[in-house]
Amino acid sequence: MDNWDEIRTAFQVARLGTVSGAADVLGVHHATVIRHIDALEGRLGVKLFQRHARGYTATEAGQDLLRVAQATDDQFSQLSGRIRGRGNDVSGELVVTTIGGIAEFLVPVLSQFQKDYPDVILRYLTSARLFRLEYGEAHVAIRAGSPPSQPDNVVQPFLRLQFGIYGSRDYVEKYGMPTIPGDMEGHRFVGADDAASRAPFSRWMREHIPERQIVFRSGDDLATRQAILNGVGVGFLRTFDSDTDDLVQVHAPLPEWDSRLWLVTHMDLHRTNKVQTFLKYLKDNTRYLRSDED
Repeated sequence: MDNWDEIRTAFQVARLGTVSGAADVLGVHHATVIRHIDALEGRLGVKLFQRHARGYTATEAGQDLLRVAQATDDQFSQLSGRIRGRGNDVSGELVVTTIGGIAEFLVPVLSQFQKDYPDVILRYLTSARLFRLEYGEAHVAIRAGSPPSQPDNVVQPFLRLQFGIYGSRDYVEKYGMPTIPGDMEGHRFVGADDAASRAPFSRWMREHIPERQIVFRSGDDLATRQAILNGVGVGFLRTFDSDTDDLVQVHAPLPEWDSRLWLVTHMDLHRTNKVQTFLKYLKDNTRYLRSDED
């Protein structure tokens, strides 16, 4: 693509949703914005935006362009900062994508980071799908399981989450304390709905607990915890989720149930000051969750 002005214009329209907003940011007349969009769509042979009364909404093709343009804009900003001696600036959009279920400890850290760096606009995305760092869909990804192996990614160990088996006091009073992995007959369990889950504790449950005894299944961590609290059955919880008088530890955490978290960045953005500042901040403010092995 040989016309960066048109791409930059489309990027601002996609980001702001209006021609007037893009024109203000770019310092051009709104007619110039429309001309750039029309020219770019004509050159690509595809619609980048759906026009409606409230403004412009990016199509799927427009979203692809937005992600590539965002990554390019970040790199230009970093280059500009170095050239002008402003390499310490931490500003602009920062997109963090994570697995579900860790908001309880992560969002307070993100909130404090934004307070300490008020020029940053934080986007916190959780989804079952993997966001593509190579297309600029996110600056930092927090992923679970085996170390991610996608090419051109920088992978760093982050946290080791410990899991134990817990039940409510009401459950234990009604059904007694199960002996795990010994006498579990007659006991009820809360587990994951995903039969293909690679989480170590989910694999253990599939291998050791008869399917008929897993009476409540969910892909939502909050729902799982609530079901255990309500006495539906016993199940796996992170140790930091279990600090309440309403829960009883049925089995202490085992190393084989641990879940590893990894910090993943793309090599093109890894060394930008914004990303490096965030990574250090995140590690410094989650030290209390780390095990000695991390």
